[in-house]
Amino acid sequence: MGAQRVGSGDTRSPETGAPRKERTDAARNREAVLAAADALFARSESPRSVSMDEIAAAAGVGKGTLFRRFGDRTGLIRVLAEARIAPLRQAVEAGPGPLGPDGPPRARVLALLDAVLRFKLDNRHLALALEEAGSGSPYDAGHYAWWHGTLEQTLRRLPAVADSGFTAHALLAATRADLVEHLAGQEDMTGEEMRERLAAYAARVLDA
Repeated sequence: MGAQRVGSGDTRSPETGAPRKERTDAARNREAVLAAADALFARSESPRSVSMDEIAAAAGVGKGTLFRRFGDRTGLIRVLAEARIAPLRQAVEAGPGPLGPDGPPRARVLALLDAVLRFKLDNRHLALALEEAGSGSPYDAGHYAWWHGTLEQTLRRLPAVADSGFTAHALLAATRADLVEHLAGQEDMTGEEMRERLAAYAARVLDA
């Protein structure tokens, strides 16, 4: 009996249900695509200008390989972003304070916002592409829901914050990738200045 296909590029053993090991050539193609997409987004003036044709050509694979493996451009962007954010996600969910779940709530709120901003500063064009991906609202995206949920849960531990859900949205608005790009590209603000001003703004909100 053959393996049961359970998703794009994924097979599972019928005996154990465990995923079969990815073929060497498939793994190599995947890494080539992610590296090519990463480089193209970093060099582009606008993430919208990077096409699947360009990514396929830069990676040395057929365009059909991209669509079979990632579904569409949005799927590719999300996989690339998740690979970049995975270590940060681990630190937020299981690491020590102040960023980890056991950190004091006020300090953790500030640490979470700083982590979001640093990620977007380090991955400016990828963050822009992620927020622009798809035709729906960026607030419905999984990555935003995760950040908002984590921040909201932490804000609930602060008695002075009456509306943790709205406050989480308002604070995260100050870390949007398009705002980061504007401040860095149009107002020549350094990353350190952005981090300092965000921390001061968040502290005023929490202490109001």
